[in-house]
Amino acid sequence: MRCPRCSSLEDKVLESRQNASGSAIRRRRECLSCGYRSTSYERIEDKPVMVIKRDGRREMFDISKVGRGIRSCTEKLSISEHQIETLLQNIEDAIMLKLGNRREISSTEIGEEALRQLKTVDLVAYVRFAAVYKAFNDIEQFIGEIKQLDKELN
Repeated sequence: MRCPRCSSLEDKVLESRQNASGSAIRRRRECLSCGYRSTSYERIEDKPVMVIKRDGRREMFDISKVGRGIRSCTEKLSISEHQIETLLQNIEDAIMLKLGNRREISSTEIGEEALRQLKTVDLVAYVRFAAVYKAFNDIEQFIGEIKQLDKELN
């Protein structure tokens, strides 16, 4: 595997773990040239999962699209890239487990899973994501979401 920092092809695997659904292997690697540590994921190519959008369109599931939304709502918060990658892996694992033998999932199910996972990582990121996902139009919707969150936590 090529080092993202120095482009060396010499590395060693420090740790390998299978995800919960068994669909991927996560490997922590260390470059033997510069010592940089990185994470790689190994996945089996499978039939694509299709996402049914709110307007009925279908498109291929792409976890990086979810990642853009997660990164946007975690901007300027103290959430590391490693935490984001773990969060995305947890979201993808949960979606794959929920799918079973199905090959289609609604965008609503994906959004709800992202919210569930975000709630365990950072509440500000959760509210930011909820504001976009649920299309808040006014301050009352923000207040309602925060009150609901407070009720769940207490």
